[in-house]
Amino acid sequence: MSLFEEPSVVGTHHAGMEGATQAKMLCVHCGSTIEPNATSMCLQCLSSRIDITEGISTQLTVHRCRGCERWLKPNWITADLESPELLGLCIKKVRGLQRVKLVDAQWIWTEAHSMRLKIRLTIQKEVLNGAILQQVFEVEYVIRNKQCEDCAKQYTDGTWTAVVQVRQRVDHKRTFYYLEQLLLKNDAHSKALSIQSFRDGMDFYFAHRNEAQRFAQFLANVVPVKVKHSKKLVGMDNHSNITNNKYTYMMAIVPLCKDDLVILPQPLARHLGDISPLVLVERVSSLVHV
Repeated sequence: MSLFEEPSVVGTHHAGMEGATQAKMLCVHCGSTIEPNATSMCLQCLSSRIDITEGISTQLTVHRCRGCERWLKPNWITADLESPELLGLCIKKVRGLQRVKLVDAQWIWTEAHSMRLKIRLTIQKEVLNGAILQQVFEVEYVIRNKQCEDCAKQYTDGTWTAVVQVRQRVDHKRTFYYLEQLLLKNDAHSKALSIQSFRDGMDFYFAHRNEAQRFAQFLANVVPVKVKHSKKLVGMDNHSNITNNKYTYMMAIVPLCKDDLVILPQPLARHLGDISPLVLVERVSSLVHV
């Protein structure tokens, strides 16, 4: 199959031809009988003399991060294969489209492992004697892997800005296991650069402070925690008055789990409706239910 399809004349700017009696005419070059048009040429002669796709790039390259599968535009964006967002990214990479009118753009199916993308473009342009010529052609993109900055930070030490330290100092960590399920369900840890496990908890490292704050707020909404935060100065530019700080959020989960037997202080038991000081933990959510 040819990369370019035969052009067609879709209109003219000569008002005198509108409403005129349609009669046959001869092509001025080959002499074949054709319908009258503004160029007085058949499609074969027209396509051999005029190519409105000239100067438009048809072989291009797009970059995709293998780790997070985002696309470079020039910032990294998230887009599925054959999605409108990715189609817009591909069209903007085509050089020379500003000289023609883009009428339509469609995806052409390719194998997922082929590392190729193809789109079919329909363009129009005014040519001889005010005639509007329409032509369809294909553009092919080669997918190149390129690591984004966020994924690169995951393999570089010291690039984090904030760390959230989650701890629960008990022998049986049923509440901590429940928290892990909530993190996986809500994908709350997706912005973390790296995660380190310890005997009594985990550390979550983030590139930006606001991401760590949102993660800490999520933890405070699902389990009872005690929060302490600190700031450490690691660098300073005296000329521009810019400082480089690292932030630490220490989040201690309440040392209680489901089915734990707890002895409440007498004042607290009376405050809760004069209940028995010996209670059983029914469940742990944002509050401890006994």
